[in-house]
Amino acid sequence: MVQKSHGPRKGTRRKFRAKKITLTRRLKTFKTGDIVHIDICPGKKMPYHRFQGKTGRVAGGRGRAYVIELKDGQKPKKLIIMPEHLKSGGVNGNNK
Repeated sequence: MVQKSHGPRKGTRRKFRAKKITLTRRLKTFKTGDIVHIDICPGKKMPYHRFQGKTGRVAGGRGRAYVIELKDGQKPKKLIIMPEHLKSGGVNGNNK
């Protein structure tokens, strides 16, 4: 009998369908305080699949990545996410 997988990508077959990552998406920049949506592109350096579709606020930068603050239920969390997994949007007028 085969043992059940408990890896970080379990249950992600539909969530991580291949999307084309454009150069524009990789080089996108955000300012501190911008509202962003997490839209995970499959590949390396991904956030955990629980955060797919969540919305947070940029708290700062860390290298090429951004620190995103959001609430997971009632608990505040900070995620370090590369720009190819982020989409701008929300209240700040950055709906491009």
